Amino acid sequence: MKKINVLFLIVLNTCGVGINNAISSNDEVIYEHPNDAIMNAQSSNTTSTAQKKTKHDQSGIFAAKNALSSSEALQNQPDKGKLLGFDFYRDPLNAKKPMQTFEETMKSDIAQRPEVSKTQHKLLQSRYDLTPRFDPEITMSRGKPIAVGPTAKLKGKMSWQKLAEMSPEEIRNDNLFPYPALPHPKQSPGGQVFPQMQIAMFPRLERFDVEFDLPEAFLPEFPPAIFLQNRPELGDVSRGEVVSINNFYRLFKDILTPVQLNGLQMLLTPLPQEEFNPTDDRKSAQPSLGVTCFDCHVNGHTTGQFHLNPDMRPEERRIRLDTTSLRGVYSQQIHGSKRSLRSVEDFTEFEFRTAYFNGDPIHAMKKGFPMIDRIHVSHMAQFQNMLDFPPAPKLDIQGRLDHSKATEREIRGENIFFGKGQCGNCHRPPAFLDNQMHDLKLERFLNEPGDGPIKTFTLRGIKDSPPYLHDGRLLTLEDTVEFFNLVLQLKLTDEEKSDLVVYMKQL
Repeated sequence: MKKINVLFLIVLNTCGVGINNAISSNDEVIYEHPNDAIMNAQSSNTTSTAQKKTKHDQSGIFAAKNALSSSEALQNQPDKGKLLGFDFYRDPLNAKKPMQTFEETMKSDIAQRPEVSKTQHKLLQSRYDLTPRFDPEITMSRGKPIAVGPTAKLKGKMSWQKLAEMSPEEIRNDNLFPYPALPHPKQSPGGQVFPQMQIAMFPRLERFDVEFDLPEAFLPEFPPAIFLQNRPELGDVSRGEVVSINNFYRLFKDILTPVQLNGLQMLLTPLPQEEFNPTDDRKSAQPSLGVTCFDCHVNGHTTGQFHLNPDMRPEERRIRLDTTSLRGVYSQQIHGSKRSLRSVEDFTEFEFRTAYFNGDPIHAMKKGFPMIDRIHVSHMAQFQNMLDFPPAPKLDIQGRLDHSKATEREIRGENIFFGKGQCGNCHRPPAFLDNQMHDLKLERFLNEPGDGPIKTFTLRGIKDSPPYLHDGRLLTLEDTVEFFNLVLQLKLTDEEKSDLVVYMKQL
């Protein structure tokens, strides 16, 4: 047996070697987590003579299959008295066969991972031009370049203008719609997947069965900026750090109230999640305390993590969901893409009770059912409601462009936004949302069932939040404009589409 450092595995992954090639069945993975209090809390810093493995320790006597029957008479009973089917606590959920061990599941998943990644990569390459092109002037809040598009590939000699002239039926019948649903790379079991740039900092978020699929160029900056509505004069208060249990007090003790600090502490506290937990159905190599709210909503924003929505069944009908930002959550009256929960407190409490994004309290109970009292939930909501949008210096107090500061293109773009483009019908200033749910009825264009009503997401600070739409299928703002030009049958000109993008980068 050889020991492999997880930081070495990350380098291998970055170089294209892959975790499956780095780990053999006899390898022991050793995780190093510098400056990660969550993982340090689970790690032993000392060894003793009593910790040395004996032959008894390493024997198979502890395996369920080797357990002695309580009576010889069981040999004559059905299945010899053994439980061959699903065992609620011990059997991995979604195992390929009854009573499959965690080690068997992990070995199988690692072996399948290259093909899973290859299949998803092939799909993305067939749909998108993933060669990054960047805006030469506008950047995200902390300076990351903004990728420009459109990235979607059109079939044959089709052009965007010709496609926009076709009816929904023609587009569907000829299979020409360039923005079909973006699937999870591994629909079953699905679950939360983190981008490599985040895993590099927090290796405990690595899954052995699936890897993140979209290139970093099309994701938000990491770490994201943090803006607080109680101290707007401070601007970005992140100071370039990922807020964690290690640094939150140092960063915010002079900015937040004790209640808000306590809420932030809870948002940084790990709780069992569907794929990251101590049980045998986890998808992390090592058992863990779970993940925190701010592992997904990094710095109260997002880095493009995705999962499956908890609100639909069966498994194959569930849709991919891109992690949304918590910026400006104080202005939102409904929460959850499809659930329409009416308070951030309800949303927070619901996720803990259902093992984060699975909508199943039975799974959550297996992993360690978290019972958070309403006081702490309200404290968590208090902090989330402090998170503000990035500054938009060209907008006035009503959320409209100040013409003394805006360019001619931006003013033209605003006119299209509230006019021909129909964007303002749902994205109303100053928060650029309407707190409603709308059904785009994409089944008109696709041989897919459609997603039904999805809530309107805010467009404030939208340049910081790629990819777009609920499942991240729109990699750039240009793709977003092309998508709605088709779906709403707007017949926008190339110049109008370009001006609209220029305007949205000022929101």
